[in-house]
Amino acid sequence: MKRPALLLTLALASVLSLPSTSHARKPNIVFILADDLGYAELGCYGQKWIKTPHIDRLAAEGVKFTDHYSGQAVCAPCRCVLMTGKHPGHAAIRDNGDPGGPEAKVHPFPGQNPLPDEEVTIAEILKEQGYVTAAIGKWGLGHYGTSGAPDKQGFDLFFGYNCQRHAHNHFPKFLWRNGQMIPQPGNTRELDGAIHSQDAFTAEALTFVRENKDEPFFLYLPYAIPHLSIQTTNRWLDMYKDEIPEEDHEHRGYLKHPFPRAGYAAMVTMMDDSVGQVVGLIDELGLRDDTLIVFTSDNGPTYDRLGGSDSDFFASAGGLRGLKGSLYEGGIRVPMVARWPGEIKAGTVSGFPSAFWDWKPTLAAVAGAPAPEGVDGISLLAALKGDGDPPAREFLYWEFPGYGGQQVVRRGEWKAVRQNLRRTKPGAPIKTELYHLETDRAESNDVAAEHPEVVAELEAIMAREHTPNPKFPLLPGERRGK
Repeated sequence: MKRPALLLTLALASVLSLPSTSHARKPNIVFILADDLGYAELGCYGQKWIKTPHIDRLAAEGVKFTDHYSGQAVCAPCRCVLMTGKHPGHAAIRDNGDPGGPEAKVHPFPGQNPLPDEEVTIAEILKEQGYVTAAIGKWGLGHYGTSGAPDKQGFDLFFGYNCQRHAHNHFPKFLWRNGQMIPQPGNTRELDGAIHSQDAFTAEALTFVRENKDEPFFLYLPYAIPHLSIQTTNRWLDMYKDEIPEEDHEHRGYLKHPFPRAGYAAMVTMMDDSVGQVVGLIDELGLRDDTLIVFTSDNGPTYDRLGGSDSDFFASAGGLRGLKGSLYEGGIRVPMVARWPGEIKAGTVSGFPSAFWDWKPTLAAVAGAPAPEGVDGISLLAALKGDGDPPAREFLYWEFPGYGGQQVVRRGEWKAVRQNLRRTKPGAPIKTELYHLETDRAESNDVAAEHPEVVAELEAIMAREHTPNPKFPLLPGERRGK
């Protein structure tokens, strides 16, 4: 059961609280999440090859953050952090994985570990404020029949891939709509098909906006691209086939595309066009000033040459160290732009350090809801609007049991990194690296030996913020349990 007392408290408090803006209606919220899009894969972040005019326009008409971070370095846990407002040391889901047991046998694509019932998501808070809610794209937080199903976590409508592995092909045989399998005729999960999932998501999103234009809505668009496999349609592929040089490579994993670099660029531009269609409809319906639109990515770009991808060629991480799966900057620092005419000044840039666990309190504030309890984030409204100083931020913390086990703290311009925690024997010393991001954004010069006092302070934050979770053991000696 959800915590009815908490939800009732939020509802009563919202009656007494004033909306965060002067708008006559509560503002609509559109939150768009790309999948594996690197920090520098948008034109507004310096990309040279890939065209993203619609997202670039959002940045020009709003704000661009330079120091925004995902909730985690891979898919499912970052979505958990986003929905619940808890950093990875407190989050219920801290790595990818399936639940196992009978739930895993319901379907060939069983979905990932489910969000626990007691978690209160962004969508649930917004529903209490009278919002109509939809999630269209890739879920990854629990299949139907579990506590993590979208309809159990505040969404009136879900359409898309429930399971992340199902989303590894963009021409699926079916998609889910509110627990029903919707066939996609002409698709066979091969390289090409009749209905690209991105086009299906866009059509569903446009219908949702049209049907709910007269009431406040929360549209969460966790897209499945540019996550591999590389698959697009000729309209977008033809834009790049003669423009981007290809190179022989040894293909590893996923489906093989004959024009991998052009195909990858085409996927990103295809996604950008979807963003343009959604934004264009909002403007056409006269909802421009009443809608906050956020665009970001779930983690850094994928591993080089996997599935034909080429993060080196596109300079996808923008000179940052690491890729997806790494807690170095390239794995977790992500693009983020937001537009809200009349509230966010056009053409602004913010260097305020922020992360996915800030979105729950931020969107609650946008909707005029009271600040949610039990979260690690802070409201970014002041940073988004450029209104005075944002709330003080002591630190940002990540932990990740995957890829050997990692821990990270950023405090100001200092960043401490620990690696290979799961491979360190109990009682053995754990190495902590230290980087000064202001002068070394590529994290190439470990200065831990020169600043032992800073290392000790950041190690203390790591020790304090790590709450052991038996499903996701992190430190040496911690064991996996139920």
